[in-house]
Amino acid sequence: MARPSREELKRLHFVNALFAHITGDDLFLAQQINQAIAFSLDELAAQTQAKPELTRTLDADFYAAATRLLAKFCADGEHRGFFHWDADNTRHAATPLFARAELMAGLKELAPFEEATLLVTNLRPALLPPGRRRTAQRQREYDDALAFIRELAAKRTRRQARLQLVFL
Repeated sequence: MARPSREELKRLHFVNALFAHITGDDLFLAQQINQAIAFSLDELAAQTQAKPELTRTLDADFYAAATRLLAKFCADGEHRGFFHWDADNTRHAATPLFARAELMAGLKELAPFEEATLLVTNLRPALLPPGRRRTAQRQREYDDALAFIRELAAKRTRRQARLQLVFL
């Protein structure tokens, strides 16, 4: 069996983190889920061979497909909660005031569940935009946002609840 590339390992760990309740930390099952998602994106993958600049699009589409799959899995609304917050949704979404409001709404939605997943996407690109200099201030804002979200989730989640916090 060929050794997986770095990007493939990133995807496997992402899938395993999102679907840990299904895979039970079994990377073989995570690989099967990964292959199912990748199979649905075959046409785009063929396009990336012809145009390597589409690789970023492929990754974004892969993560979006995995998010939709997880949301569909949690859609029964009885046993497991799911909330997705996109930090790049609006120009100000990643600022502490707007982030707190949106995350509090999500945590309230997840409060009745014993098991829940809070997925945070695009926080890094929102605060550390690609193509712009990575200054110490931007890095500090990003680190502060990560700490803020972790602390908020810890404070606003019931002690007996299991919240899976995933940053993508």
